[in-house]
Amino acid sequence: MITMSLAEVAEAVGGRLHRATGGEPVSGTVEFDSRKVTPGGLFVALPGERVDGHDYATGAHAAGATGVLAARPVDAPSVLVDGPDPNAAVLGALSALAAHVVRRLPGLEVVGLTGSSGKTSTKDLVAAVLRPLGATVAPPESFNNELGHPWTVLRADAGTRHLVLELAARGAGHIASLCAVAPPRIGVVLNVGRAHLGEFGSPEAVARAKGELVEALPAEADGGVAVLNADDPRVAAMATRTLARVARFSLSAADADLRAVEVRLDDTGRAGFRLVSPAGEARVRLRAVGAHQVSNSLAATAVGLELGASLDQVTAALEAAEPASRWRMEVTERPDGVMVINDAYNANPESMRAGLEALAAITGTARRGWAVLGAMGELGEAGPAAHAEVGQLAARLGVRRLLAVGPDNYQQGYRAGCGEESMVVPDVPTALEVLNERLRPGDVVLVKASRAAGLERVAAGLLTNPVPGERR
Repeated sequence: MITMSLAEVAEAVGGRLHRATGGEPVSGTVEFDSRKVTPGGLFVALPGERVDGHDYATGAHAAGATGVLAARPVDAPSVLVDGPDPNAAVLGALSALAAHVVRRLPGLEVVGLTGSSGKTSTKDLVAAVLRPLGATVAPPESFNNELGHPWTVLRADAGTRHLVLELAARGAGHIASLCAVAPPRIGVVLNVGRAHLGEFGSPEAVARAKGELVEALPAEADGGVAVLNADDPRVAAMATRTLARVARFSLSAADADLRAVEVRLDDTGRAGFRLVSPAGEARVRLRAVGAHQVSNSLAATAVGLELGASLDQVTAALEAAEPASRWRMEVTERPDGVMVINDAYNANPESMRAGLEALAAITGTARRGWAVLGAMGELGEAGPAAHAEVGQLAARLGVRRLLAVGPDNYQQGYRAGCGEESMVVPDVPTALEVLNERLRPGDVVLVKASRAAGLERVAAGLLTNPVPGERR
């Protein structure tokens, strides 16, 4: 963050000083975890359901924090903010501080990304493309909500050239409010899927929410650029909702600004393709696993070219990029040849399809594939049918084994699709027992579910203490 005094922080957030003169300099990072406080930093005391950050304010100050952003008096120099909901008051102040910092950095290029799936992987690719051009700040993992978003913005300082932000929505107006904190000049919309249908009610409602990003962009005359996926009709239709210039990317539309043609997956599930762009053509071979990464790469290319990268720079960055966020198509091979693909961070029907297609590409006809699938959350009434659909897709793709951890709708769909072998188990320990008993060298295991299912523990268990079984 740029250096500010506590008095300036108080003015920016509409708060008042407590146990402070106001001249204390805030020169370190802004943190809501007291264990990560840096000298000269600002500790954000969030009142949580189980842990109240105010209880750690004194310790954070002793660890070097200049001051505390709080909703009630604490025994440390602080800025106090008021409101009927203390948590909302502190979060609102954090966003106000982030917006103040952005206004103080007029040369900062802000890129916003949203979509039902692929946001984090694409954010990582965009950051990889932009880093060779100048200092780039992007969120770790999926810091994309009302806490992670301003926290990421406050990582920017006078030396930062690019700020890449991932924008999530759990309801109407969420993306618009995030854009108000750090107004993007470039906005990327990847897709509109069935993630969060339980909260939005329909894909059309999801599209309206995602489109808030392109509505927030400046007009074309002021440099605004909307990067849209022409292969998704709901995203393509957002061109009518923005005054920004539209750049379209596609795997199929011949008139798109950026295209990927001759897409091929190798036996490790990694894609190669010919990139066609206004800057020329180039061959690209990705390290990231899955055909869906091709579309993500096109989006990253559009951003990179817009911000001054050459085609050679973009392709070099794409080809060098490794998965930067954990539990997203992480591929690890055991000494016995069993390959574990950990994609357990999140899941919806569209990302399930991408994962299963990658599994099918890797296994081909020579290896056995295991789909270890947990629940997809936030689908509402559409949940049972969506789970059955994914199970049927696994069978249709030729996945040899399906292990459902929790929902039996996967198994129903898999059997309906004439899959080879399926089983439903209640929990992670049972899943590991089954896998350790039945895996054999050369098998490929995809582990995927929504975050709440905790299936990353299955992947971790397979890689830490594999137990030899009957290898049938």
